[in-house]
Amino acid sequence: MSAPSQAQILEALKAVKDPDRGQDIVALGMVAGLVVKDGHVGFSIEVDPKRGPQMEPLRRAAEKAVEKLPDVLSVTAVLTAHSAGGAAGAAKGPAHSHGPNHGHGHAPAQAAGGQKALVPGVRAIVAVASGKGGVGKSTTAVNLALGLAASGKRVGMLDADIYGPSQPRMMGISGRPVSHDGKVLQPLVNYGVKCMSMGFLVPEDTPMIWRGPMVMTALQQMLRDVEWGELDVLVVDMPPGTGDAQLTMAQQVPLTGAVIVSTPQDIALLDARKGLNMFRKVDVPVFGIVENMSYFLCPHCGGRSDIFSHGGARAEAQKLGVDFLGEVPLHIDIRETSDGGRPIVVSKPESEFAKIYRAIADKVWAKIEHSQAGGRREAPKIVMQ
Repeated sequence: MSAPSQAQILEALKAVKDPDRGQDIVALGMVAGLVVKDGHVGFSIEVDPKRGPQMEPLRRAAEKAVEKLPDVLSVTAVLTAHSAGGAAGAAKGPAHSHGPNHGHGHAPAQAAGGQKALVPGVRAIVAVASGKGGVGKSTTAVNLALGLAASGKRVGMLDADIYGPSQPRMMGISGRPVSHDGKVLQPLVNYGVKCMSMGFLVPEDTPMIWRGPMVMTALQQMLRDVEWGELDVLVVDMPPGTGDAQLTMAQQVPLTGAVIVSTPQDIALLDARKGLNMFRKVDVPVFGIVENMSYFLCPHCGGRSDIFSHGGARAEAQKLGVDFLGEVPLHIDIRETSDGGRPIVVSKPESEFAKIYRAIADKVWAKIEHSQAGGRREAPKIVMQ
C-alpha cells in the first residue's frame, strides 16, 4: 500500500470551498497540521470562532474529499478557531469541532457565571503531573487509579498526553472506542477502570504533529464527548511540563487537585517546583508530591542503593508547604508489569510496591473528600502576570 502524499491530499482539499468567501480552503490558508501516516490522515481547518458552529458541513466535506483518495484508511479533520485576522493570527481556542470518532463535537457546557461545568457524573478530577518527562508520572498515574479502584471507588483514566500517550499499553487495552449515536464515545475498560486516550484513535507509532489549538480541542472532546458515566474520580495523566494541556485543563474544568511526581535529584525537583507553582497560579490545590525512583532495590540480593539521591521530594514538599504522599522505589517488577499492561497494583496486589501505591491512593482520596467538604470548586480563572 502506498499512502497518498501531502501534495495529493492538499490537491483533493482544493475541491472544498469556503461558502462565505468563495475560495477553496487550501488557497485561503485554512488547512494546518497535516499528518499522513500509514494511510491515516489528520489535519485541522482554521476558522473564525464566530463561524465555528456553521462550519461542520465544510469539515465533513473536507474529510470526504480526502477519503476518496486511494489507500486512505481513515481521515480525522478538526475545526480550530483563530483570530479574525486570518490563519496567521494568534490561536484563541477550539471552535465547534469533530472528534476522531467521526462524531459530533460540542462546545463545553457553561455553568452559572460563565464558568465551565464539571464533566457530568464525575465527582472529582485529579491531575497527575510532572515538571519534566522520564520521572515515571504515567506509571504513578495508572497505579494510583488502580489503587483507588481497589478500594471500591468508581474510577476513570484520561490520558491527556496527546503527543506521547502511554495508557493503552500500560492498561493492557487495545482496539478503538465506539460511538452508539455518532456523537459520544464509549470509553474502553480494563481492571474496572474506564479509559480514554489518543492512543486508541491513532497507531502507536504515529507522531501527533499538532499545534496548541488542536491539542485543546482533542482534550475537550475526550472530556466531554466521552460517556464517562458516574465516577467517583477521574485521574488525568498529564503531559510533562506546563504548556497548553495543563492550561486547558485548568481553564475548562474545575480540577479537584493535582499530584506532582518527581525523582529525588535536584534537577527533577527544580522542574517539579515549576509544575507545582503553575497549578498554584491557576488556583488548583496541590495534594502533594510523590517521590518516584526514590531508591533502587536489587532484585537479586535485595540491597538498596540511592542512585538518584533520596529524600529530596520529601524535603521539597516540606519547603513548599505541601504534603509528601509517599516514596516509590525503582524496581524491575514495577517496570515490567507496567510495560506488560499488568500494573503491579492488579498483577501483584500483595507486594510491598502495590501496598505503597494503595497507601498513596488512600491519601489522595482523603484529600478529595476534605477539599469537597465545603462543596465543589468552580473552575479557576487564569491570570497572566
